[in-house]
Amino acid sequence: MAYQQRCIVCKKNMVLITYYKQRPVCLECEMKDISDEITNKKWKKFFDIDPELYKKSSFLRSIKRNYLRQGMLTVKQKEMFKKVVKEGAQGFPKKKKKETKSDENKNSKAQPEETTSKFD
Repeated sequence: MAYQQRCIVCKKNMVLITYYKQRPVCLECEMKDISDEITNKKWKKFFDIDPELYKKSSFLRSIKRNYLRQGMLTVKQKEMFKKVVKEGAQGFPKKKKKETKSDENKNSKAQPEETTSKFD
């Protein structure tokens, strides 16, 4: 179930809520929240990516927000951040359609398998 709720920060914009524990904060307020200055040069370079990627990916915003709150990231957070940035630079991949049993049956009929017997 999805519904809209007002942003709890600015109380102007509506936010689409898809999970009951989701915090209703609009994109504008989230971007203001993660725009704080990073003083460490290493981390500043790490988070210096195209702002459009932050707008497209709530995951990237949450990682940066975690760094700003805690001052560090885990190794897995760093790896996933790099992976998502790389995918985002190439364009986020679309989800693949799952094959159904009827699709598998069509494929197996189109290409009959060759069987060999040791008695031939």
